Amino acid sequence: MKVVAFHGSPRAEGNSHLLLKNALKGIEEAGGETLTFRLPSMQISPCLNCGGCDETGLCVLDDEMTAIYSAIREADRIVLASPIFFFALSAQTKIMIDRCQAFWCEKYLLKKPLPEGQYGRKGLLMLVGGMKKEEGIKCAEASARAFFRTVSIPEHKTLSYLGIDAFGQILNHPTALNDAYEAGKNLVAV
Repeated sequence: MKVVAFHGSPRAEGNSHLLLKNALKGIEEAGGETLTFRLPSMQISPCLNCGGCDETGLCVLDDEMTAIYSAIREADRIVLASPIFFFALSAQTKIMIDRCQAFWCEKYLLKKPLPEGQYGRKGLLMLVGGMKKEEGIKCAEASARAFFRTVSIPEHKTLSYLGIDAFGQILNHPTALNDAYEAGKNLVAV
């Protein structure tokens, strides 16, 4: 089973990444094959809203998003890990999602959704934020849900942790790392 993971935090080895690493460990131990993209280290231009993908479902921009398009097409599962900044996904995560407009055009304008594949398609969303109010989770999840729906992921699980801001603070959470590990294992269970 092919699993594509997106690490959307500009902070390497930070809270989002620690959660992601534990989820990937669970996935791999359960037999999943993983491919991870660290979005902040990639050269991905923002969507131009130029309409170039309207009739083809293909983006006119040529950058590192090309590898992501291929990986999403081949994925059975997608994992998205992001911190919450100002009640939203990180800018790096959002740029990748916005560039999935090409998939939106392919699915809704051209009526060619991504096939569900042998195992069906599922997702896992992991969010970490320093605030203590649920609005950040709700707003970030709404954007992620639109992404998942666009790339034909009909269902996803969300793990969210509030009040986690300092570097590595997720390590002090009583269940977060194990939650991520178990969610990873469950994601690839058939």
